[in-house]
Amino acid sequence: MRKKLRVAAYAVCVQDGQLLLARSPAEGGGHEWVLPGGGMDHGEHPNDTVVRELEEETGYHIEVTGFLGMDSIHHVLPGSDGLPLDHQGLRLVYEGRIVGGELRHEIGGSTDMAAWHPLDDVPGLTRVGLIDVALKLWRERPATGRVLK
Repeated sequence: MRKKLRVAAYAVCVQDGQLLLARSPAEGGGHEWVLPGGGMDHGEHPNDTVVRELEEETGYHIEVTGFLGMDSIHHVLPGSDGLPLDHQGLRLVYEGRIVGGELRHEIGGSTDMAAWHPLDDVPGLTRVGLIDVALKLWRERPATGRVLK
């Protein structure tokens, strides 16, 4: 079985009680909200990854203000060649502060929309589970950098 490790960095940006999110196509159709961020390029520092990805997906420039923690997912997926793929995703979660840029939607990327959402509305959104993990890290700031699901 082939193995794949994907390292990605994401940002929790909260401003005036609202969370910045991006929208991505969901498996099976429709859309789901995701944290701005994405895969780390080989040789890139994760702090630089989250700054780059957030600008690509939202138009904003951020300052990384803290490392909140990490999350790891592991599952076997069907590979593009029909063989099973043992996939692990290591997701680094940062806190960021908007320091420039203007909100815009990504063109030709993995997301199609960026928007601010009131924190109280987030539980009602169609969203990926990482958002809940990241908000828990943001609220609780565990010394271990890990929350139990």
